Amino acid sequence: MKSSLSSRLSEVAELTGKALKEFLSRYRDEDFPVLWEAMDYATAEGGKRIRPFLVLEFCRMFGGNDAAALPFACAVEAVHSYSLVHDDLPCMDNDLIRRGKPSCHAKFGEAAALLCGDALLTAAFEIVASAPGLHAEARLEGVRILAECSGAAGMVGGQQLDLIGEKEKLSYERLLKMNMLKTGALIRASCLLGCVAAGAGEKERAAAGLFADRLGLAFQLTDDLLDYGTEDDKTTYLTYLSLDEARKMAKSLLDEAAAAVADFDKDGILREFCGYIANRDK
Repeated sequence: MKSSLSSRLSEVAELTGKALKEFLSRYRDEDFPVLWEAMDYATAEGGKRIRPFLVLEFCRMFGGNDAAALPFACAVEAVHSYSLVHDDLPCMDNDLIRRGKPSCHAKFGEAAALLCGDALLTAAFEIVASAPGLHAEARLEGVRILAECSGAAGMVGGQQLDLIGEKEKLSYERLLKMNMLKTGALIRASCLLGCVAAGAGEKERAAAGLFADRLGLAFQLTDDLLDYGTEDDKTTYLTYLSLDEARKMAKSLLDEAAAAVADFDKDGILREFCGYIANRDK
């Protein structure tokens, strides 16, 4: 990964981390301190902040400014963090470790983790609805995009398909749908929210949507390649594809994503990001 992309990812991670922590601090309450502590813990440093990166970079690419995009970036990260907290719960994946430290329920208890996820999800919509520097129509559109992509028609629906895929073999078509929803939907929200923050037009939004759809599928495909051999009972791309076929498909999807924004991506940062996803090792 080139230093330019590395520095941009680090910059966005720092911006988002500080802004989200500041916003969530309003939920501190001495009568129930564990809730805020769990929310802070779940959103603290450790993740790459890839979705906030996409929000800010699409806004920048289409002429917007960071101040307009940052609330949307924080909201997407809050939704992503809530999804991880809930994914780790005993009723879901039952993971005790997240990003090298105890998962939220392992540290605070199952009930506190459940409420933490609920609170982060609802906080995301408060952040979007109260975003300064954006007119009411943009905030309303932001709420709609985030709700659509994170709910039953998006990430949550994909999670339900994922649970089904742990008990029975999904068809290839349902597997693609699961990945478009569970992984791809929030990536799509990130790219489109960046467009909204910048006031981008229909041509720009179409390019962002195509980029997001291809990136979302490729992102999950690279995850499956990294997890190869560890999820024998779960339906993944490698249920249907050989390792070589999966690698070729990932490259093709990322090439299509890069091509979708080539006319707009003047500094090449999003195309460089596609290369980063192709070569990531975790």
